[in-house]
Amino acid sequence: MAKRDYYEVLGLSKGASQDEIKRAYRQLAKKYHPDINKEPGAEEKFKEINEAYDTLSDEQKKARYDQFGFDDPMGGAGGSGFGGFGGSGFGGFSGFEDIFSSFFGGGGRSQHNGPQQGKDVEKSMTITFEEAVYGCKKRVRITVDEECTACGGTGAFSKNDIKTCPKCKGQGRVYMRQQTIFGQSTVQTTCPECNGSGKVVTHKCDVCGGKGRSRKTKDVDVTIPAGIDTGMTLRMPGCGEAGINGGSHGDLFITFTVTPHKNFIREGSDIILNVPISFTQAALGDSIEIPTIDSPVMLKIPAGTQTETRFRLRGKGTKNPKSSSSSRGDQYVIVHVETPTNLTSEEKELLERLGNVEKKEKKSPWERFKNLFQ
Repeated sequence: MAKRDYYEVLGLSKGASQDEIKRAYRQLAKKYHPDINKEPGAEEKFKEINEAYDTLSDEQKKARYDQFGFDDPMGGAGGSGFGGFGGSGFGGFSGFEDIFSSFFGGGGRSQHNGPQQGKDVEKSMTITFEEAVYGCKKRVRITVDEECTACGGTGAFSKNDIKTCPKCKGQGRVYMRQQTIFGQSTVQTTCPECNGSGKVVTHKCDVCGGKGRSRKTKDVDVTIPAGIDTGMTLRMPGCGEAGINGGSHGDLFITFTVTPHKNFIREGSDIILNVPISFTQAALGDSIEIPTIDSPVMLKIPAGTQTETRFRLRGKGTKNPKSSSSSRGDQYVIVHVETPTNLTSEEKELLERLGNVEKKEKKSPWERFKNLFQ
């Protein structure tokens, strides 16, 4: 039977990244591993998956496969040219140890005594409407684990007090027999003596008590970009917990809540403003001064404007902090025509005269509406 395309085997499209290839392999290998899947054909499927991964996970093999497919003049995919599966069992494939680890807690390639990035820290911050639209600087106080300055993170009183772990011989991993649902097996696990570091401390640091880290409170200066909005999160690289064994610091993530403004309403990068106008302004038209988040502007109200008419002021909104562009949203002005109340005798007389003129010259809106049903 003809071989299936390796990308098809892993359910990927040509040009998939190494992360996508590894992720697809791990999922399929777990599903079809012969120790897990006892259905007919699972073992052959597992072999096919490993053969595809063996080629696509190697940049050189992948490049030749992308160029020649299974007709590689150097030996062909799946043969000696690519060092394929070849029916030699399940060993020798990069990533298989990770699959085994996810089943049984082992994993020969894990570098538990290597550098590990510190944990991230999450904080919340409430800012005003003005601080959000203009941007500002704030200072946030956090409490994190930092590397002990007395021992440099080793946890030892001196360098001479750091010894190779006698139990794992510095490997950080030990083998043990374990009962699983598939029977008894030998698995690799973290050394309980050194917790995977491969080192033990004979005389602990007097300051941190051997932890290599100490709890500290520090202030972090935060530059908040203009246009930040409620629910958005700002990442501060390297401001989180200290790493382990020389690993880099984690990050600080700040999630914002913006207090509402008494007049302006925020909709993404746009600003909404409701403005009242008088009956005469709506009927005869007018030019009125409109507040914006920058400075007031003049807005022309055409004669005959109806209530809830929406006017657009281009570029008078806020910036989008997620965009590299300097462009801004818009401000929308919604006018509301106010019906006059508490009329003076003069106002009442004028309106009555207007009503009489309207009756003579044209039908009222109510009459036009009523006629629709006749």
